[in-house]
Amino acid sequence: MEGIYNIQELQDKISREKVLVLYFSSDSCSVCKVLKPKVEELLRDKFPRILAHYVDIEKSPVISGQFRVFSIPTILIFFEGKEQVRYSRNISMHQLEAAIERPYALIFEN
Repeated sequence: MEGIYNIQELQDKISREKVLVLYFSSDSCSVCKVLKPKVEELLRDKFPRILAHYVDIEKSPVISGQFRVFSIPTILIFFEGKEQVRYSRNISMHQLEAAIERPYALIFEN
């Protein structure tokens, strides 16, 4: 998962990509450190065509504020430029997979 720190670059990617996942976290969040590899594995194994980016809220407060992220970890998923999914704090991998599955199939498997 590649880090992103520039709001304009991020907005360009959101408008350009069919599906984009943003993972908001920080280096000081122990829960985030445990969850991040699980999210990466899920995306790699089940949804390989999804682009994902990591946003460190301490290094990118403008991005965090723009997307109203006030707690971590937070995952935002954009389908065709619009935020469709938002999970914060207690994030279930099954719930995340279910939220992505149908839109992913409609976008990429048709």
